[in-house]
Amino acid sequence: MLRLELAPGAVVNERELMLALGLGRTPVREALRRLATERLVEVYPRRGTLVSAVNVHDLSGLSEVRQMIEPAAARLAAERATPEQRTAIDGFIAELERLAMARDERTLIELDQRLHRHIWACAHNEFMEGTLEEFYVLTLRIWLLVLGRVERLDEALLQHRALLEAIRDGRATDAEGAMRVHVIDFERSVRAVL
Repeated sequence: MLRLELAPGAVVNERELMLALGLGRTPVREALRRLATERLVEVYPRRGTLVSAVNVHDLSGLSEVRQMIEPAAARLAAERATPEQRTAIDGFIAELERLAMARDERTLIELDQRLHRHIWACAHNEFMEGTLEEFYVLTLRIWLLVLGRVERLDEALLQHRALLEAIRDGRATDAEGAMRVHVIDFERSVRAVL
C-alpha cells in the first residue's frame, strides 16, 4: 500500500491476507482497522475494504503540517541527539554520496525514510515521532506516484546532507532552517510535475 504495489482502489481480500500471512481473522481485521485509521485503506461495511486513493489534493495540508512540525523535530534533534545518534549520521551522509552516483530512485526513497525516522528519533519526543510518521506515510504515497518525473533529486540529496551535518554538529537553527527548505522544496517538486 505504501509503495503502491497494491493499486489505489484495489480490493483487499481478508481471506487472502489470512492465508498469505498465516494469521487468523481477528489479527487481520485489527490490522485493517489500524490501516483505516492511518488512511491507507477504506472499510465499507458489508462491501469490503479498498486501498485508499492517493489524493494529491492532500499535498497542501500535509505540507502545512510538515512545515510546522518537521523543522521543530530537526531543531530538537540537533539539541538532543546522543553521541551514538550523531555518529550514525555520518553513515547516512556516506549513503547519500553513494546514491548520488547510482541514481536509484527506489533506494533513495528507502534511505529518505530511514533518514527522516532517525531525525525524529534524535528529537527524543515520541509524540512528535508518531505524528510525523503518520504524515510521512501519506506524503510517501504521493512521492511514489510522481517519483519518476521529478527532476531535482540531486538538489534533494544536497539538502539532506546540509540538514544531517547541522544535526550532527548541534547547529539547531541551521537544522531547523534546512528542514523547512527541504519540506517546502519537496512540495514544489511534486507540484511541478502534476
